[in-house]
Amino acid sequence: MATVARVTTITSRSNTSFEDAVSGGIARASTTLRNVTGAWVKEQKVDVTNGKVSSWQVTLEITFVLDD
Repeated sequence: MATVARVTTITSRSNTSFEDAVSGGIARASTTLRNVTGAWVKEQKVDVTNGKVSSWQVTLEITFVLDD
């Protein structure tokens, strides 16, 4: 039997770092989606306030395997 996966797009934001945004996004997706197997960082963005980075944002493509 073949394994079938699906990909969904999410956006996650952090006030700390890109790594924190990625980790937080995957953690949150895993509470709703079963069988998360990977993620692709599709896009990165920062917000700037008074000349300094104030938040980090990532758009993730989350891959999860569908149940049989």
